[in-house]
Amino acid sequence: MTPRERFLKVLNFEKPDDRLPMVEWAPWWNKTIERWNNEGLPVGMSWEESLRYFELDPLLMINGSAKSPECPKPPFHGAPIIVDERSYEEIKQYLYTDSIIDAIKRAAMGLKEKHDKGEIIIRLWLDGYFWFPRTLFGIENHFYAFYDYPELMHRINNDLTEFNIHVIEELFSILIPDMVGFAEDMSYNHGPMLSYKLFKEFLGPYYQRVIPCIKKYGVKVFVDSDGDVTTMIPWLREVGVDGVYPLEKQAGVDILKIRKQHPAFLMMGGYDKMVMSKGEKEMRAEFERLLPVMKSGGYIPSVDHQTPPEVSLDDYKTYVALFKEYAERAVKEE
Repeated sequence: MTPRERFLKVLNFEKPDDRLPMVEWAPWWNKTIERWNNEGLPVGMSWEESLRYFELDPLLMINGSAKSPECPKPPFHGAPIIVDERSYEEIKQYLYTDSIIDAIKRAAMGLKEKHDKGEIIIRLWLDGYFWFPRTLFGIENHFYAFYDYPELMHRINNDLTEFNIHVIEELFSILIPDMVGFAEDMSYNHGPMLSYKLFKEFLGPYYQRVIPCIKKYGVKVFVDSDGDVTTMIPWLREVGVDGVYPLEKQAGVDILKIRKQHPAFLMMGGYDKMVMSKGEKEMRAEFERLLPVMKSGGYIPSVDHQTPPEVSLDDYKTYVALFKEYAERAVKEE
């Protein structure tokens, strides 16, 4: 089977003929790559080349972020680039631009042939309605903005919705991605960083506008949120989201519990990255933990965040060998 066929079958709760998809949903940390280069990983490979080097199924991203590369950067991580309506107006020249759309279309044309052949899997990245205002207001000011600038928050998310729909229309006319992931990161290790009331008022209406534009093509919709998303799953389902990733074990996420409570909900990630430097026994035990969910369908196993630099190249190769073993077992065992 092709990588794309495997991926789509699992998203539809069907079993691939040979094994589950073996993917990495995000590139490795730069420090991890530096270590692996020193341990024998060829230097200078592209993301796709590095995935093929490890014999993983190439899951590639088309970036639909609403900020152009020319957008001013915050002076430090989490700092604001807007503070009010006036500053939002000033920075809009760098948001929702035609140049972003043109870059998306060029990326799609460059990937279309391999995607049509099933050689690669494509996920579309879109900015979400918690994530994007935070990148503008900054981390702390964003929390206050729900109360201090509610009209501006709605205006931003309305503008973002119109842009996201434009991205979908332009991209899907060239190729239809295999999933769409909304960047959010709206949970931490004790649960959501906003209430259901705020979610329903400030995020829900915009998801309910954009998701039907995606689903009319039969594409599954995921939310990318670190932390413990368990409490939020009913909220996400309410607005039409099909699944979530990366399901961080260190944040207390239990994918077996999620599968029991939400049997039709899709998941990607879930493999505890913290065991990957502890040897084959620990890595195998983690796959044993996940195996029942791997067998259940609707779950794309992957590391629950980017592989940390504590993991050696040999460790990672052991992980991949075990991944293949359990990816095959998941479709062959009852």
